[in-house]
Amino acid sequence: MSSPPDLPLSCSAPILALAPMQDVTDLPFWKLMAAYGGPDVYFTEYFRVYPSSRLNREILRCVTENPTGRPAIAQMIGNDAAELARTARELQAYPIAAVDLNLGCPAPVVYRKCAGGGLLREPAQVDAILGALRDVVKIKFTVKTRLGFDSPEVFEKLLPIFAKHSLDLLTVHGRTVREMYRTEVHYEYIAQAAAALRCPVLANGNIYSAAKAAEVLALTGARGLMIGRGAIRNPWLFQQIRQQRRGEAPPMPRGFDVLNYVHALYETGAGTVKSEAAQVQKMKKYMNYLAVGVEPTGQFLHLIRRVTTRTEFFRVCEEFLTHPDPMPLEPFSLSLKATDFMAGCQT
Repeated sequence: MSSPPDLPLSCSAPILALAPMQDVTDLPFWKLMAAYGGPDVYFTEYFRVYPSSRLNREILRCVTENPTGRPAIAQMIGNDAAELARTARELQAYPIAAVDLNLGCPAPVVYRKCAGGGLLREPAQVDAILGALRDVVKIKFTVKTRLGFDSPEVFEKLLPIFAKHSLDLLTVHGRTVREMYRTEVHYEYIAQAAAALRCPVLANGNIYSAAKAAEVLALTGARGLMIGRGAIRNPWLFQQIRQQRRGEAPPMPRGFDVLNYVHALYETGAGTVKSEAAQVQKMKKYMNYLAVGVEPTGQFLHLIRRVTTRTEFFRVCEEFLTHPDPMPLEPFSLSLKATDFMAGCQT
């Protein structure tokens, strides 16, 4: 087995990473993102870890069939140090650039089991888990975290723990678990992490345009960015960020381009589901993110949520996207909360 691509930690350009989003950023989506330029680093959906767990075969395909030519980081979620260590050993048999621990998932089904963001209520347990993992992870070891569970005040206690275990990369989503995706991002805490830690820090949360990316990098001093929802809505975003940093004016997609993206998204993932109805349902997950950049009334998403067939789905898409007008694909200010319909851990 050939060596996997390494993390671009020494390059001067900001590191751009695709956020792991459960049931969304799967292998077909990785393949499509790569066709649009894609990020520098891909994180897998999380591998659930518990005493009887085994590596999820579909998630593992992202690693064994990685179509991007870029590094893949395998993310785990769980709360048992010994089982996490076991899984980390198993993952290192595959072509991954790093093992990542999820300390940020805000889904109640996760944090109620004291996993993901739920672990942030127990800094001592975080310390023990990181110690166990640092002992067995012989490649790069990374962590994705939020600021805390109820309050960011615990973040000052977490930073020395992260430093103690010599992480190779830390991604910080600048909200607490309780804040979910409803509040402004507290970029000042990401700046605190970037200043305090020796390892590179990635800033995460509400990065939806090349201009916003530049603003966040300047505000935080972060080594790079992790982007989830913004990349679902705008697959051109990573390339736009690179172009702006080169002093070029990033081209803006038009309605027809966005419609072509939706067609490609549908067809790329169609082979992984058992029926047309299942693929239409899966596409609704992606549309939850795209819709807030399509039009300001919420009508597009209202109609999409009610379709049941491929024909109905594309009829609605064509109604709103068959035009040559430029589309910034930045979120409109809506009373409609697309985040209410997120599946799993989004970012």
